[in-house]
Amino acid sequence: MYIKNIALAAAALLLAASAQAEIAVTAEIGTTGVGSHLIFPMEKTLNARFGASYFQHKYNESAGTLNYTMKAKLQNIDLLFDWHLIDNSPFRLTGGLVYNGNKISMVARQDSNSNYTINGKTYAASQVGILNGGIEYQKSAPYLGVGWGNALSTDKKWQLSADLGALWQGHPDGRLVHSGCTVASAACAQLGRDVAVERVKMESDIKAYKVYPVLRAGVSYRF
Repeated sequence: MYIKNIALAAAALLLAASAQAEIAVTAEIGTTGVGSHLIFPMEKTLNARFGASYFQHKYNESAGTLNYTMKAKLQNIDLLFDWHLIDNSPFRLTGGLVYNGNKISMVARQDSNSNYTINGKTYAASQVGILNGGIEYQKSAPYLGVGWGNALSTDKKWQLSADLGALWQGHPDGRLVHSGCTVASAACAQLGRDVAVERVKMESDIKAYKVYPVLRAGVSYRF
């Protein structure tokens, strides 16, 4: 639904700007991954950008009392508006809306003794079974930032650009579950309660990521 709404808004803006021949395309790399934008004029000092970015990587990290192997997937579709305070100026203020597909999948890692420490209690990995989870954020995320570069400037066709801003992802939604418990039902029930507490601790540790920093550099071409 969010993707559809952003795409429809971008299509409407493209149609509104179709009477003007100017349009530019960018290729970018940064904290949101590798991406590209279409840029078209709205007003004399206002441009619109519609684009997408993607990246994924794997790393080890701790949250709560557990260590995890995490796989982060960054995938965004955005509709941004660049306000150049002075006509043809490279400096811009940017705001807009982003479909935020950022998410993290995670698998708990055993310690050197093949144990898990869950909510302060030690469990043998053979008793716990599989322990994994994930982190997701709100899909509709506002963006605010500043930037340098005006792809529709009349100075030249090729230009460099940069963005510095923040994506408001909201409170993270954490998930942590276990399956394949091999001990008695009462002990498995206690394990389940400890896993639930551990999930809350995990969410508390990652709450700082409600705001995701955006730093991008790119090159643009004006047609």
